[in-house]
Parts: sequence; structure tokens; C-alpha cells
Amino acid sequence: MRRSVATVSMSGTLRQKLEAIAAARFDAIELFENDFINFNGSVRDLRSMAGDLGLGIDLYQPFRDFEGMPDDAFRRSLDRAERKFDVMQALGAPLMLVCSNTSPLALDDAARSAAQLHALAERAARRNLRIGYEALAWGRFVNRYGQAWSIVERAAHPHLGLILDSFHTLSLQDDPSGIAAIPGERIFFLQMADAPLMAMDVLQWARHHRNFPGQGQFDLENFFVQVLFSGYAGTLSLEIFNDQFRETPNRRTAVDAMRSLLFLENQVRDRLERARDAAESGP
Repeated sequence: MRRSVATVSMSGTLRQKLEAIAAARFDAIELFENDFINFNGSVRDLRSMAGDLGLGIDLYQPFRDFEGMPDDAFRRSLDRAERKFDVMQALGAPLMLVCSNTSPLALDDAARSAAQLHALAERAARRNLRIGYEALAWGRFVNRYGQAWSIVERAAHPHLGLILDSFHTLSLQDDPSGIAAIPGERIFFLQMADAPLMAMDVLQWARHHRNFPGQGQFDLENFFVQVLFSGYAGTLSLEIFNDQFRETPNRRTAVDAMRSLLFLENQVRDRLERARDAAESGP
């Protein structure tokens, strides 16, 4: 698996973030749009810088409040998406994250959402780009991965798939075991984050208190195992919103990030090997 980390997880300028991520031997980044907007350079400059550092730009995000909208808002969002696609093509970023709608204009209509995501995926396909749909824990009508998968499946477009995020699933105490039944090729991206168990608004919890695998209380091992059972073999990424990390020297944060991924991978490998040995030695 390729290892990635979101630029929002690091302190510093975008150049400093990328240099720290590359030094920690990551393969790729998730590029947050705000980091690009504040970048003192062109799209070409950013693509060259990432390439020189040996980093792919595996995901561009976020694209908000798209699906399940009234027709006028939907048409405006298609125009908005085309401008994002221009940037993605110039960056060489193949995948855009579309998070589930939080707008008060959104309609509780899965068929409409599926049709609109199909139309977006068709536009993306013309440019050889892909769309990943993610259920936000605070989404207005879609907040669980099963709902998002149902819409993706209904939309039935090869350039539309699912993005899974451990925080959004585990913060709602949703059961990840159903992930194993999703075809792995329909999962386009995997984001991991741990967190301490906290009794607070999930949006504030998500925006300020995520941390690296092994630093919180979520069962990330089981979540990751279920994803592997699906057959997923894509990028393994960290998306960490944490106020302390954004104030810590980014080289230290990037090294801790890589260590956390290696720790998680080792824990899951040991877990799967124990299960295999137990099955082979059984009656």
C-alpha cells in the first residue's frame, strides 16, 4: 500500500509541509484546498515541487454540499466542479473527495443523490479523473458508510467510489464489519485517524481532537482488518485534525505519523497471522 498523509495534519507553509512529509518517507499527500489557496506559487510550481520530493498528490479535497440538491444548486455545483477538475488535472491529482452534504438546502432523496453523483462522475471520467464519496459523521442525511455505499452502488458509475474514514465510522460507534462485504475496487481511498473517547459535539471532536493510530481509544485494528477483507489495496492515509499538531514542528509530526502507520500495519499483520495460525491448528 502507498502511505499518505493529509497536508492539514502538519504545521507550516505548504512547502515546509511537503518537505517534512517527504523526509518521513511518505509516498503521497492528500492536498487540502486551503493549503493550495494559501500557497505562494502556481499549480505548476506545486506539481513540480511535489514531484521533485517524490510525492504523489493522491487526493484533492474537499468538495462540499454537492449531492441531493435542488436542480439550480446542482447545476451551479457542476460548474464549480469543473473548476476543481482544471486544478486537479494541472496538479496530476486523480481523485477528488466529495463529502456528504451538510447544507440546509439538501433533500433527503437517495435517488436524486445517486443521479447527481453519477453526473459528476461522468464529468470526471471525461478528464480521466475519479470521484470518492465519503459519509461525514455530521452529514445532514448521510452520515454512515453504509448509506454512502448504497448511494455509490445505486449511481453505478466506474469513476465513482467510496472513501472510508475511521473517525467518521468509529465516532458514531458504527459497526465496521459490513465494510468487508464491499468490493475492494469500489473503495477508492482509506483515511485513518484515532481519537480519545469524548462526550462532545462530533464536529468539534473531529476538527480538534483526532490523533495518530495508537494514540487514542478507537479500535483501528478491526476497522483496518475489515477494509483489508474487502480486498482494498489502495492508499493508506492519515487525516488528522489536531490543534497541538498544527503547533508542533512539522518534521517531528511527520515522523510520528509514519511511525503510527507502521505500528498499525504491524499490529494488523500480527492479528491476521494469529487468526491464520489458530484456523490451521483448529479441529
